[in-house]
Amino acid sequence: MVKDFTIHAPSQGPATHAQRARFRIGDVVQHALFGYRGVIVDVDPAHGGEGAFSDAAMEERSRGSGPWYHVLVHARNHATYVAEKHLHLDATGDPIVHRLLARYFKGFKDGLYVVRGDLH
Repeated sequence: MVKDFTIHAPSQGPATHAQRARFRIGDVVQHALFGYRGVIVDVDPAHGGEGAFSDAAMEERSRGSGPWYHVLVHARNHATYVAEKHLHLDATGDPIVHRLLARYFKGFKDGLYVVRGDLH
């Protein structure tokens, strides 16, 4: 089952974690090692302590290797939680297929998903 994520509205004040992040909510990305594509639905400034991982992965998280991204995975029924250093922008320009897209986005334009206005 895919967890629901809260999409944070941009701040009018000082830079937020989403503004310092390399990627935005709605960006289509690709995992550098595993090759899967997906769309970003939330950004955390540092690891949020989610999931069960190996000791090496837990050590990496404790070093503050954020930001971290919640990504709906293309053509799969799940989401992943990925460190920024493992992602790059997807170069295909193709949309993502995922059953939860309409929950977070109202459309796809110029390679970017448009966040629904009623989410914050």
